[in-house]
Amino acid sequence: MHRAASRFVAAAISRPLPACRIAVASQRHLSTGMRIPVIAASRPHARKTQRPIPSSVRTIFIQTENTPNPDALKFLPNHRIIPPDMSTPFIEYLNPRATISPPHPSPLAAKLMNIDGITSVFYGADFITVTKAGDANWAHVRPEIFALITEAITSGETIVNVAERKGDESAAVEEDSLAYNENDSEVVGMIKELLETRIRPAIQEDGGDIEFRGFEDGQVLLKLRGACRTCDSSTVTLKNGIEGMLMHYIEEVQGVKQILDEEEEISLQEFAKFEEKLKQQQKAAEAS
Repeated sequence: MHRAASRFVAAAISRPLPACRIAVASQRHLSTGMRIPVIAASRPHARKTQRPIPSSVRTIFIQTENTPNPDALKFLPNHRIIPPDMSTPFIEYLNPRATISPPHPSPLAAKLMNIDGITSVFYGADFITVTKAGDANWAHVRPEIFALITEAITSGETIVNVAERKGDESAAVEEDSLAYNENDSEVVGMIKELLETRIRPAIQEDGGDIEFRGFEDGQVLLKLRGACRTCDSSTVTLKNGIEGMLMHYIEEVQGVKQILDEEEEISLQEFAKFEEKLKQQQKAAEAS
C-alpha cells in the first residue's frame, strides 16, 4: 500500500540540498562577463577616427560561471537557448554527428564541437555548458566560444532546430523524464517531485541536469548530464546529496544508482585497467 503524499511537509521542501554545487561551492565563482557591441558595417573613411559607440547600439552580455568540473564552463548569454515550446528541458551533444542529426540539430553546437579540444556541448533552457578535453587550455578555446555564441545570437539564427527521424516520427519527440505521468505509482511521483523541486535546480546551477531512468527494487535509476556527467565529484553528488535526501523523505527508496552509457562504461573499464597497471608497475619498482 502506498504512503500518502502528505509525507512531504513544508520542512522537507525548505531543507537545503547537499548536492555537488554545495559540496564544492568553494570552486565556483562568477567571472566577468563580456560585453560585445554589435555595429552595422559602414563605408571606410579617409581619415581614421575613433568614434564613441552610440547608446542605442545593441549589445550582448555573456556571463561565465565555473562549475565543479574544471573541464566544463557554463555560459549565460541572457538569451533563451531551448525554445519554450519544446518539451525537453535540455539537449546534449556528445559528438559532431549529433549536432547535425535528428531530433535536434544545432548549427551553433556544430561550430562549437568543431573547436579543437571541445568534447561536448550541453544546452539548458537559458545556458550553454561547454566541456573540453583534459589537455585543452581554456585560455585558447574560450575566446572562440565567446565569438561563436555572440555571432549566433546577434545574427538571429535558430539555435536549436527540430528534425524528425526517418521512419520513426515519434523518436523526434523527447519528453522531460521528470514530468508528471498518470501511470506513475505514488512513490515514483514523489521521487519525481523531489528531484524536480529540490535537486534539479542545484544541478542546473552547476551547468548540468538530471534524468530519471526508473525505480526498481528500491533503487532510483538516474543519469547525470552536462558538466555533472564527467565531473569527478558526481559520485559524491549521487551518494551524499541525492541518495541521502531521497532516502530521508521517501522510506521506499533504498539507494540511488547511476546509469552509464556504453561509451562511459568502456571508459571506466579502461581507466580501471590503467590504474591496475600503474599499481603493478609501482609494486615491481618497490620490489626491485
